[in-house]
Amino acid sequence: MVRHPLGNHHDGPDTLLVTPDAMGTGPVAAETANLQEVIRRARFVLFDFDGPICRLFAGHSAETMAKDLVEWLERQGLRGLLTEEERVHPDPMAVLYAVNRRHPHSDLVVELEERLTQLELKAAPSAWPTEFADPLIRTWSAVGARLAIATNNSARTVASYLESRGLIGCFAPNIYGRTKELHRLKPDPYCLVRALKAMGAAPHDALMIGDTPTDFHAARQAGVPLLGYARDAERERELRSTGAEVVVSSLEPVLHIVRGEVGFRG
Repeated sequence: MVRHPLGNHHDGPDTLLVTPDAMGTGPVAAETANLQEVIRRARFVLFDFDGPICRLFAGHSAETMAKDLVEWLERQGLRGLLTEEERVHPDPMAVLYAVNRRHPHSDLVVELEERLTQLELKAAPSAWPTEFADPLIRTWSAVGARLAIATNNSARTVASYLESRGLIGCFAPNIYGRTKELHRLKPDPYCLVRALKAMGAAPHDALMIGDTPTDFHAARQAGVPLLGYARDAERERELRSTGAEVVVSSLEPVLHIVRGEVGFRG
């Protein structure tokens, strides 16, 4: 059964970095042209998951999930495995990385990764769709682009969410997520390269949509242009400081361009 939450939930205002009134002026006009160019050139589109498609932990605090992993380690008698800073880190991935650094390729890492996957799967039903993401995905797929997911989240989590939104057919089977080889997570380009090879795509014909510096670095290493999605000013600063040149704070202008519209309607 397909689950579609009422409305199109998002976190805070999604104002455009490129606005209709300013499209004809200076740097904004140049960025608008760059946005149109990278979108219209893309025959293959690689999406990061948590951010550009949804807010995975909107209904389940990531900090609470990190605490769950720490408490699980403590129950195994492994409290000393983490530093004090790592024990209070709000990102569950940071806990997983820390354990992997000390016990790479171990059964402990495999168990901890599976526990994180189960926490992600628990969070997926209450994830908030990113505004305009659903229609953008459907439209891009309908006009003939090949779509893939390249994420540090579990592929099982991604598939669960996409199935609930009726979007799985736009991506399957090209969903590339976290593997047991944690050193291959972004910023390593491994999942992007897998997606490109599976689709028979040349990097210059593809586009990565991501919201973190790790997405930028992975895309650059894979030779794929990046379209940054920044839902707030801090994310925009982070992306631009890494070198991202084309950044939007809403997927609305992307949707309009994919639909073949020349301007942005409010």
